[in-house]
Amino acid sequence: MASLSVSVKHSLPSLLQYAQTPKNLNSHNLTIVSKSSQSQLYGLKVIHLPSFSTPSSSSSSSPTRTSIVAKVNKGSAPPPFTLKDQDGKNVSLSKFKGKPVVVYFYPADETPGCTKQACAFRDSYEKFKKAGAEVVGISGDDPASHKAFAKKYRLPFTLLCDEGNKVRKEWGIPGDLFGTLPGRQTYVLDKNGVVQLIYNNQFQPEKHIDETLKLLQSL
Repeated sequence: MASLSVSVKHSLPSLLQYAQTPKNLNSHNLTIVSKSSQSQLYGLKVIHLPSFSTPSSSSSSSPTRTSIVAKVNKGSAPPPFTLKDQDGKNVSLSKFKGKPVVVYFYPADETPGCTKQACAFRDSYEKFKKAGAEVVGISGDDPASHKAFAKKYRLPFTLLCDEGNKVRKEWGIPGDLFGTLPGRQTYVLDKNGVVQLIYNNQFQPEKHIDETLKLLQSL
């Protein structure tokens, strides 16, 4: 049996349009806690509990616990990375030191939510430039996908390829919908490379632009 508690106010159809093919769930009980912050989905903590014993079960193992927690926190410097952009060129996070940078992780090119988010960043790009900030989008897509996505929607900013989701894992970005959907999380780093904002909101992608601009205008 499973006990679920998720603090998300959306109908099932609106959630499913963003979901990828679900993974098989195991038979463990799950308790899911959503930490409220500026968003409705700040992070997920998943706790695996042992199944109830049956008369034929001889298992005596102690309870196991697995948590998904953020590895990058406000006030800290995130792990460095070097990834390929939409043109196949290597881009390092250190390249942006000396100016604020918005690093936003999104699930995939061409999905409805990710397209809305990318176009919202595009439409507000001049405001980010006025604030002296760079915008960088990261997903697990390859350079060819990024190039087509950027060309189709006239995206003026850099898209980086985190194939295998290595950087996503190093930064500790929580997934949504039981881990079947990569998390949508945005970071604002100041000119010294220190995180000043972490914003997670899977189902209101345009809100990421509002929150990051508010922070940048206060720096």
